[in-house]
Amino acid sequence: MDPGTAFSLDGRVAFVSGGAGAIGSAIAQALGAAGARVAIGDRTAENAQAVADKIAASGCEVIAAPGDATSEAEMAHAVAATLGRFGRLDIIVNAVGGGAGKVIFNAEEYPRDAWDWIMELNLRSTLVATQAAVKPMIAAGRGGRVLNISSVRAQLGISTGYSAYVAAKGAISSLTRQWATEWAKHGITVNAIAPTFVDTPQVAMLLGDPDFRASVVSRIPLGRVGQTGDLVGPVIFFVSGASAFVTGQVLTIDGGLTATQ
Repeated sequence: MDPGTAFSLDGRVAFVSGGAGAIGSAIAQALGAAGARVAIGDRTAENAQAVADKIAASGCEVIAAPGDATSEAEMAHAVAATLGRFGRLDIIVNAVGGGAGKVIFNAEEYPRDAWDWIMELNLRSTLVATQAAVKPMIAAGRGGRVLNISSVRAQLGISTGYSAYVAAKGAISSLTRQWATEWAKHGITVNAIAPTFVDTPQVAMLLGDPDFRASVVSRIPLGRVGQTGDLVGPVIFFVSGASAFVTGQVLTIDGGLTATQ
């Protein structure tokens, strides 16, 4: 493989589920910069279009492909829109998720409605969007790339009422390995990144507490929480030709946190 083109996504089409969020939009912009044509998925059409417009202004070919990632019908429609515009689909990045800081309960009292919401937001969204995207990849016979977003909390507990979140992210890590095994025969690789806290609006309430932030940072050898830009390099690696022989892997992006545990 030519090292000069190993990370190029020229000719590839990527669908970013949750592409209007802080992490998803950063990834979508990086995919476009690497040469991919990009479809921005989001539950809200206006948000998807706003991100698409921003990325298009940088010279990338991009469309909004909105839809609820937990709805089979809406994901089928979003993928159909992507195929209708670009004629192919090579990559799906699942960037829908989070929510842990909004539903913190003791494990012995964790309520079902909060549990179900976290599972829908994180696990079901990953399942439904990926199923919709992988079907045309299999039919086309060109292979493909699936990139999931897990978390360090898939392997590390935390004292702050995160039962549903750690369960959902643990399931995503397990699904990553299962899908990699099942879809290898189709030339589709499936990998995941597992960040620690990333400084986004979704966790602003938690990280805005000076004591909580200091506690988190004190356990990270590199001395800071993650930024969205810290994720884009690993994502490009996993969805490009550079990782052609890598599948079923979960890469921790945590500033050294898990190395100390």
